[in-house]
Amino acid sequence: MIPQSVRATATSVKADSEASHVEHTTCIVVGGGPGGAVLALLLARRGIPVTLLEAHTDFDRDFRGDTIHPSVMELFAELGLAEGLLQLRHTKLSSVTLPTPQGPLTLAPFRRLKTQYPYITMLPQADFLQFVVNEALRYPHFRLVMGARVEQLVEEEGMVRGVRYHLTDGWHEIRATLTVGADGRFSRVRKLAGMQAVKAAPPIDVLWFRLPRKASDSEDIMGRFGQGHILLLLNRQDTWQAAYVIPKGAYAQLHAAGLAALRHAIVELIPELADRVEQLQSWKQVSLLSVEADRLRKWYRPGLLLIGDAAHVMSPVGGVGINYAIQDATIAANVLAEPLLAGSLTVKHLRSIQRRREWPVRIVQAMQAFGQRQLAAIALDARKNFRGPGFLHVVSRIPFVRDIPGRFLAFGVWPVHLKG
Repeated sequence: MIPQSVRATATSVKADSEASHVEHTTCIVVGGGPGGAVLALLLARRGIPVTLLEAHTDFDRDFRGDTIHPSVMELFAELGLAEGLLQLRHTKLSSVTLPTPQGPLTLAPFRRLKTQYPYITMLPQADFLQFVVNEALRYPHFRLVMGARVEQLVEEEGMVRGVRYHLTDGWHEIRATLTVGADGRFSRVRKLAGMQAVKAAPPIDVLWFRLPRKASDSEDIMGRFGQGHILLLLNRQDTWQAAYVIPKGAYAQLHAAGLAALRHAIVELIPELADRVEQLQSWKQVSLLSVEADRLRKWYRPGLLLIGDAAHVMSPVGGVGINYAIQDATIAANVLAEPLLAGSLTVKHLRSIQRRREWPVRIVQAMQAFGQRQLAAIALDARKNFRGPGFLHVVSRIPFVRDIPGRFLAFGVWPVHLKG
């Protein structure tokens, strides 16, 4: 659990949003997701004063991925934290398999990777974030404020100098050399900064709900394509986190048909769920997610940097969003540590972070868009019999070529390592 002492600070503030007391630090990180938490940890261990502001009062939320790829495990090994991370309750995914009418199509076998961690670690993100924060709290330069809702950027002479945020006791202001927006796909910092994005993939709609998981069920991701729908099940120990992908804009029609029709469609796709689908009794158990991928034209302004989904919203295809956010954080820490310590940070440093990370992001977003067009779009067309692209069946039989998607999913376009 998060110690009570770091949940909030008690400073009296004025009701007109002007804080009576201004705090100071070197770096503010807005958003306690994977990218923000890891960046704060990496900076704190270098002796840089950093304050992490998280809008929620805990890390336990439904709409978060649980996939930790080998690239992240190797980073935590460099930090000496991999074994501790693996002490948390988790499962291991040794391959990515696409179900087709011709049988399972293995697209990414990880066993052949040259790494100590040849698998995807399926770990509840709330547990992962708590682990990272607990490590960061060991450093005196780290401070965590939970329930801190950022509402304003503090700007002077064209430069971002900090933020104003709201707690249950009122308004607070904190100033810093650098503010980092790591607050996810619905980034408040992005909106406050007025940054412009370009679309990177066609939008899709996903229904998000949970079903009980039995001890006898597979530990791997389960999924089926057909009847104009896609259903993926993510192992969350005692439950399956279900992602039911539907054509864009089809939710109203689905809702009008009723829950019984949804339960029937689920069983048609995965008959093994027939004995538990009745657990879905209310639409309140179902959340609609509209997924749209994009990326900022420019990730920075003087005094401000955005990383992770705040800078580039990733499609769920491949489940790489967490790992790209953490890779952003790693590169940012590599670049920022020395100039922040020396008080010599310039826009050139921020520009270099985008330059190093933009092409890996562009490449993976292009591949995600291709996957949505070639796989998801066909599978979501009820008029077509989904078979999977023929070339994938051929590729899956060529060992060397078959390994390429696994390496790409495991490490991204190129590996990222911690400096120093």
